[in-house]
Amino acid sequence: MSIDNLGDWRRTSYSSDITPKLDGKKVTVFGWVQEIRDLGGIKFIVLRDKDGVIQVTMPCNKMSQETMKKADALQKEFVIGVRGVVRKISKAPHGAEVIPSEIKILSMVQQPLPLDPTGRIPADLDVRLNLRILDLRRPECQALFRIRHVAVNAIREYLIKNRYIEIHTPKVIASATEGGATLFPIAYFEKEAFLVQSPQLYKEQLTSVFEKVFEIGPIFRAEESDTPRHLAEVTSVDMEEAFITADDAMKTLEGLSCSVIKAVKEKCPEELTRLKRKLELPKTPFERYTYDEILRELRQEKIAITWGEDMPTTAFRTLGTLHKGFYFITDWPTQSKPFYIKPREDDPKVCEAFDFMYGWIELASGGTRIHSKDLLIKRLKEQKLEPRSFEYHLKAFDYGMPPHAGFGLGLDRLLMAITGKENIREVVLFPRDRWRLTP
Repeated sequence: MSIDNLGDWRRTSYSSDITPKLDGKKVTVFGWVQEIRDLGGIKFIVLRDKDGVIQVTMPCNKMSQETMKKADALQKEFVIGVRGVVRKISKAPHGAEVIPSEIKILSMVQQPLPLDPTGRIPADLDVRLNLRILDLRRPECQALFRIRHVAVNAIREYLIKNRYIEIHTPKVIASATEGGATLFPIAYFEKEAFLVQSPQLYKEQLTSVFEKVFEIGPIFRAEESDTPRHLAEVTSVDMEEAFITADDAMKTLEGLSCSVIKAVKEKCPEELTRLKRKLELPKTPFERYTYDEILRELRQEKIAITWGEDMPTTAFRTLGTLHKGFYFITDWPTQSKPFYIKPREDDPKVCEAFDFMYGWIELASGGTRIHSKDLLIKRLKEQKLEPRSFEYHLKAFDYGMPPHAGFGLGLDRLLMAITGKENIREVVLFPRDRWRLTP
């Protein structure tokens, strides 16, 4: 069987359009063969496109020899085009099917397939990631990334509605944003450069121009952590705003999170059903706990953390049993946070920082930023960072830097919270970690 050319065929309808309203209408549809059922005198093809599936029904005694010949050659995942007439029938998806007059075979597939794209035959995550394009054809995977699409759109709409300007900052930088421990060095012509850890310094500077900015883009961290919540490349939602404090940034996070969940709940009911996920709109304001309060809670659970230290995974896991849903951890020790976080004026050992949590997973971190050049230089030195490496950032403070605050939200982790997935690799198209650089 030879491959057909697309020729002048163009799609008239997607699967979601094939409804009783089109009864008797001629259509052209395209997709992948998901199932073939031959009942002798009648053949059924389940055709999958980006919206779902179409039932193509072929009464053998009413088909041309050429059409039946092509139908007999079909195998799963062949790419085909179908021209035919819509017929109303209650048992078909969306209440209608297509009776074909012509079929084009546009691409064939090597058999057997190394992975079942229907998802009926389970496979380990590593196997699925190695065969990611086939894996993404599974209905569950498609549901995940439709939800991701809606979530990203909701984030963008919320921030633009609230008068933020979208920015795009460099991903190749000359110096570290938060120190050099987790940097990816790269060769940049005759110089050494690094993949960006965060757009933090750029977005801070841009508050002195646009006041309210946001970016949705990749960041890179050379962390050796091999856990279900860490990747080397992630998508970050970064927001920064002039003339606000950490408290205001937390309120923005509350509004943003609720807006995203509302959008997914309203626009993705089928996808949530496919994932067996029931979403409830969270109540605001979210609970807030200070770092000291969290340490006291953990001590009661027999987990002792020295004041000033970050929390290990065991502590976060315990917090997940104590606190369900969204909450904030505030008033962190200054020594535990990046140099640009502002120490509290009444107690400089504590800073105006927060972590945004969902159960045991940290979704975002943020806070009030330092807008005094002298204090920023002091904090750089305290963290054993060389101010000369931040020369271009420090210059911006000579030109009128407003008080400002913001956050960086991990989109992938937010998707874990929304979809209920326990491994971040599930919600990223092509995840990158310490061990995985392909596909």
